[in-house]
Amino acid sequence: MAERRLTSAAPWVRVLAVYAIARAVTTLLMALSSALAPADGRHGQGPSILDYIAGWDAAWYREIALNGYPADLPVDDSGSVQQNAWAFMPIFPWLARGLAAVWPAAGLGSGDVWAIANAWAIAAALVSLVAGFFACWAVYVLLERALDAERALWGTAFVAAGPLALMFQVGYAEALFLAVAMWALVALSREAWWWLYPASMLLAFVRPGELALPLTIALYGIWRILNRRDRPIERREVVHILGTGAVGTLAGFAWPVIVNAVTGSGSAYFDTELAWRAGWVPGGADGFVPGEGWLTGASVWADLWGIPTWAGYVLLAVIAAAAVLLFLTPAVRALGIETRLWSASYLVYAALVLFPQSSTFRLLLPIAPLIAGALAFPKLLRSSRILILIALAALQFWWIHAMYGHGNTYFLIP
Repeated sequence: MAERRLTSAAPWVRVLAVYAIARAVTTLLMALSSALAPADGRHGQGPSILDYIAGWDAAWYREIALNGYPADLPVDDSGSVQQNAWAFMPIFPWLARGLAAVWPAAGLGSGDVWAIANAWAIAAALVSLVAGFFACWAVYVLLERALDAERALWGTAFVAAGPLALMFQVGYAEALFLAVAMWALVALSREAWWWLYPASMLLAFVRPGELALPLTIALYGIWRILNRRDRPIERREVVHILGTGAVGTLAGFAWPVIVNAVTGSGSAYFDTELAWRAGWVPGGADGFVPGEGWLTGASVWADLWGIPTWAGYVLLAVIAAAAVLLFLTPAVRALGIETRLWSASYLVYAALVLFPQSSTFRLLLPIAPLIAGALAFPKLLRSSRILILIALAALQFWWIHAMYGHGNTYFLIP
């Protein structure tokens, strides 16, 4: 009876029910990780849920919310730029600060450092929680257009309960980025062009990766032109494709320009981003070259695993080939063109700018709809899909406990 009521409910209600269950599971996994956390872990023995919420990059977002950005880049004795807040964008921390200020017990004006920090962390978790729901709702809309309602709901469940589902409950900008990106794809699928202009500008100040959106729009335009016999493309649509692509491209480069202008350094943004590679690359990173990070990373990981460097390059080639072949599988080809183009565009972006470190899996969260949709495509028995959910929950616990429960070495950073 309950299942019948759920399937007859509005789509957003179905998504909300699945999302709420997934969040309860994640909370239990956080509690289990806390109970098992070792004394030499990142947060010590028995950390609180709040420690997880405000851990790692969330601390940088909190710093931005409470103290803003530094006018001068911090450097070490050799003049190398150190890690600093300019690597993180402002919308998420400021949104959380605004939310924290609306309730009387927030403590933002009390001068109590811990009360202020905790108020921001709780607000940040709420922003991620709400954004995560809207992200999952958009994923459902995208998958339902390509699959049926039942498989779309399962795919949404795979996202909501996936290995990186903790991002929907902590002070990271991932959930907000995913929500804006997915609704931008919904707008593209409906050719609601006017929504894509503000979505592109908003996305550009949430988290790096917005440039995948104008590339998606450009590829969508090419796809429309190639299929114009079946679906003629109007001049108005061409204008919007060019316009939204141009706005998205300019927005994508705006933050580096702002960082460089405020700090007075023409390379401030790239120097800041490269500071995160210093702990991985012997001697530090020597400038930014698109795509070079993966080659260097293959060598670094080969050394870490104790295998020959050439084997690291072979593994990298296998991963690249697997990523390409993934798009040729029937499960992925059955998904909507917008989901496929976005995922391909984001992977191109990742190939050009990322350095493969432990946070790479988190940074690939924006392609979750592709993976979840591919898992939901086969018409499996319910028991098989439940087994998939159990496997995803197990991976989720492993990731939470490794990165937050332990998190005591440089390759255990979320």
